[in-house]
Amino acid sequence: MEHVRCLIIGSGPAGYTAAIYTSRANLSPVVYEGLAPGGQLTMTTDIENFPGYPDGVSGTAMMEEIRRQALRFGADIRSGLIVEADLSQRPFTLATDGGHTLKADVLIVATGATAKYLGLPSEAMYMGQGVSACATCDGFFYRKQDVAVVGGGDTACEDALYLAGLCRKVYMVVRRNVLRASKAMQERVLAAPNIEALWEHQVKEILGDANGVNAVRLVSAGGEEQTIAVTGFFVAIGHHPNTELFKKWLKLDEQGYIVTEGKGTATGVEGVFACGDVQDPVYRQAITAAGSGCMAAIDAERFLLEKS
Repeated sequence: MEHVRCLIIGSGPAGYTAAIYTSRANLSPVVYEGLAPGGQLTMTTDIENFPGYPDGVSGTAMMEEIRRQALRFGADIRSGLIVEADLSQRPFTLATDGGHTLKADVLIVATGATAKYLGLPSEAMYMGQGVSACATCDGFFYRKQDVAVVGGGDTACEDALYLAGLCRKVYMVVRRNVLRASKAMQERVLAAPNIEALWEHQVKEILGDANGVNAVRLVSAGGEEQTIAVTGFFVAIGHHPNTELFKKWLKLDEQGYIVTEGKGTATGVEGVFACGDVQDPVYRQAITAAGSGCMAAIDAERFLLEKS
């Protein structure tokens, strides 16, 4: 059985940043990257709002650079999944999908959150080519263009309002005949002159060509179809935090996100820290995830110093 001082689960901006900081603190971190090395950023378009990249950078390229930085300082980055966890006592016991068992003095959870999608084949086809689950990440690319937002909750309303400040026209595709968002949010959306709600409609297909999305085919509750011309399609039906492995051990909020203490990254289990989108249902940005990865690393280092 392998014994490590610091185990990091996850490989997005939070996980890799935690690996950089714990490596520099001589904690010899072991990182398991999970199913999607680099996290959600590897599925987005170019990133223009991360400091240090004035000309923008692809999500894949940026995550590869951060990964390389972690490797430079000695992080042990491994492919594979952590599939079992026993956090009842320190050192914690964890097992990989390959049957390998580890003991860890501290654990940093950076497993992220997965955007919920409609599940359409055309949605997957145009992912990163007009289809996005992050308006604040990708909205800038569609300024002065027509876009669609699917959803009726607070997230969809927030995305629609954000896009309305950039785009010429925003269509809100709402399955029901009312919005599920808060009253104040509903009023703001319905008052926006360039937001049009398409009530009781569902998306049948996203249309496009080699250049990306150019239209969306909708179907009404009565079965009538219509096609609207858009260049951007934003899915805003929520996110699913990747916390199934920790439900038995860590405190989660009503949405399933890990609850951390105060302004830090400590969880309710001593020696376990959480960072990135797995504990952040509000901001969900690469820069905030990276910042919380730094915080988790420092919290873990200080914890081990106190226990030594």
